[in-house]
Amino acid sequence: MTGRTVLKSFAITTVTCAALALPAAAQNLFATVVNVNDSVITEFEINQRSRFLQMIGAPDSSRDGAIEALIDDRLKSQSASTVGLSLDAAGLADAMSEFARRVNLSTEQFITALASAGVSEETFRDFVSTNILWRDLIRSRYGNRVQITEADIDRALGTSGSSSSIRVLLSEIIIPAPAPRAAQVRVQAEQASNATSVAEFSSFARRFSATATRERGGRLDWIPLAQLPTQLRGVILSLAPGEVSPPIPLQGAIALFQLRDIEETSAPSIEYSAIEYAAYYMAGGRSPKTLAAAEKLKSQIDVCDDLYGVAKGKPSEALDRGNLAPEDIPEDIAIELSKLDPGEVSTNLTHSDGATLVFLMMCGRTAALNEDIGRDVVSTNLRQQRLSGYADSLINELRAGARIVRK
Repeated sequence: MTGRTVLKSFAITTVTCAALALPAAAQNLFATVVNVNDSVITEFEINQRSRFLQMIGAPDSSRDGAIEALIDDRLKSQSASTVGLSLDAAGLADAMSEFARRVNLSTEQFITALASAGVSEETFRDFVSTNILWRDLIRSRYGNRVQITEADIDRALGTSGSSSSIRVLLSEIIIPAPAPRAAQVRVQAEQASNATSVAEFSSFARRFSATATRERGGRLDWIPLAQLPTQLRGVILSLAPGEVSPPIPLQGAIALFQLRDIEETSAPSIEYSAIEYAAYYMAGGRSPKTLAAAEKLKSQIDVCDDLYGVAKGKPSEALDRGNLAPEDIPEDIAIELSKLDPGEVSTNLTHSDGATLVFLMMCGRTAALNEDIGRDVVSTNLRQQRLSGYADSLINELRAGARIVRK
């Protein structure tokens, strides 16, 4: 999956039995389907992996996709075992906990959610263990080969040290994903991510998106690349015009972006050391009543300070006033802020599993006095991208040299 290394938060729900049904030909769940060197892959494992991939919203959760993923896993495990890599119980428990936290669940809650869709704990454990061992193998084998230069970071940030900068023309789809609709939303997001034209993506935006841009097919105006969250820049720069990002899980929503155009301008690129915003939380989520109240509130305020009067007498947590470094802002909020000028408001987000509408207002941006702000984050992301390239090359090499027999 492309995108930030990590996923921030999305709800896990039971997937319909029809979507998870096995082919009629699968008579014996424990029959061998594929031999990978001296290891076997059974029909049961394929069924389990397919269900698991659907639960985490992976791009290809089909039977064929599950088979290919399991073949790769066998080769990864065999390669790690050859060099003596292993994962102890504590390390595995930590890795499983970290994976579950990506969707705001404890390990036990995540395992329970998987069980409700017929996915065993062992399937989850094997998936995590294999990927951790593979990560350690790639780091140990190729880590010293990856050298990130200042020029590499400049290019990733869209700044070359000159007076030019990069801006992008995007279309967006943001779909609210409260728990009862999470499975349906993942299906919609997957459909939209397969759009092959601007017109097709716009059609999906009008059908699925909850943002104000839905009426114009999700089309946004030009945005300076430096104004986007650092985590999102790499995703956008990996796209060619017309291509769509993978679904990006946010808190209570899933986002997709299509790159329509990209250009270099003569305007100087500005990095920001801090972004000030206000988030006022309104009960009722995206109900007509709450949305109407939010529209009325927009007409009554001009600056962020006006929200103090609105929140007077309410619990302190009703208003969140932040002045944070860009990398410290939650991703869902950071994405919305990147589209706003000071004094503008977004009501695209919800929290508390859809029960709370986020009335988000941009207060202002502080230009960075030192362009090195955030460069460590970019360097880490670039390093990870290059290691991923080595990983792809190695798995292709392992496949070429393996004895893979499909029954």
